[in-house]
Amino acid sequence: MQNNNYPKLHNASWPGVVGKGPDSEPPISIDTMIDLTANAEVDGIKFDGFDLFLFDPHMDIDASDDDIKKMADKAVAKNLEIGSLVAPVWTPTGGGSAMGSKEEREKFVTQVRKACRIAQKLRELGVRPHGIVRIDSSVDPVSWAADPSANTKLIAETFREACDVASDFGESLAAEGEICWGGMHGWKTMINTLEAVDRPNIGFQADMAHTLLYLLGYNKPDERILPENFQWDDRATLTDGLKTLTDALRPWTIDFHVAQNDGTVFGSGTHDKTGRHCQASDPNGKLNIPEDAGYWLRNDDGTLTKRFKHICWDGCMFPNEVMMQPKTWNDILGAMIKVREQHGWHEAE
Repeated sequence: MQNNNYPKLHNASWPGVVGKGPDSEPPISIDTMIDLTANAEVDGIKFDGFDLFLFDPHMDIDASDDDIKKMADKAVAKNLEIGSLVAPVWTPTGGGSAMGSKEEREKFVTQVRKACRIAQKLRELGVRPHGIVRIDSSVDPVSWAADPSANTKLIAETFREACDVASDFGESLAAEGEICWGGMHGWKTMINTLEAVDRPNIGFQADMAHTLLYLLGYNKPDERILPENFQWDDRATLTDGLKTLTDALRPWTIDFHVAQNDGTVFGSGTHDKTGRHCQASDPNGKLNIPEDAGYWLRNDDGTLTKRFKHICWDGCMFPNEVMMQPKTWNDILGAMIKVREQHGWHEAE
């Protein structure tokens, strides 16, 4: 039996939607994703909740109060809570580029407003005790690079307006550390953008699979941390790189994804050169999941940050055949339990 009960362990629902569709495999319904999450169990320990993508067919960003109540009821019925939400800020989903035209930026903020409304409703229903609303810049690095200074200023302005909207709902926004988003595609660039926003309710969402690629300078070679001739069996150099990265970004981190990466990139369209998530047990995984999670979850003096009350597994782009196997989710849960054993704490409930 595990002594630590925090951070709570969440599964992401969006792997059932991301990368699925007409050109790929069919989406996996939210009901199925909830069932897969609820049914996972390792040594009597189960997932505590799931994080939610506000995107059809899982949840409409324009959901009615009744629809939101139904989602809350789905979670409660399986003894799960809901945590962080993903706002669909991208152009194809009704949003727009954070550094785009006035109209595009207004659409971006509107999507954040809608997401924060749902977040607040779920909180009021008692099913969402903690979590953030995730955003990104909704633009590619090449477009950003046409004028880095002006474009960072525009992104910061849009994020600032979004933060002010989120504050009205009692919410915080977390900028996703994924290398496919302009103004967020390098670790120093990400910090510059966050500093330019200058709002207390914005932070960083660290995903172990995505942030690993910051070390390699994909999409931002001048911010590469690991040497050009780096070999993955050089654990000492990797550890030093992870410490450099996490020391810089940890103070900003308000949401955390446990994940694995094989050191390669994958993607197309707006998700160009993004991190390839691996299964928790993948022998090609480059991360020691419980050890490397600690660089994010502990300060440089070894004390726990306790900046967030739950952590979430992210495994986008898994084939449906893999996702429908109970072993997949038990392996993931087992990895997260190890993270909590090493870097968690206990609170009376």
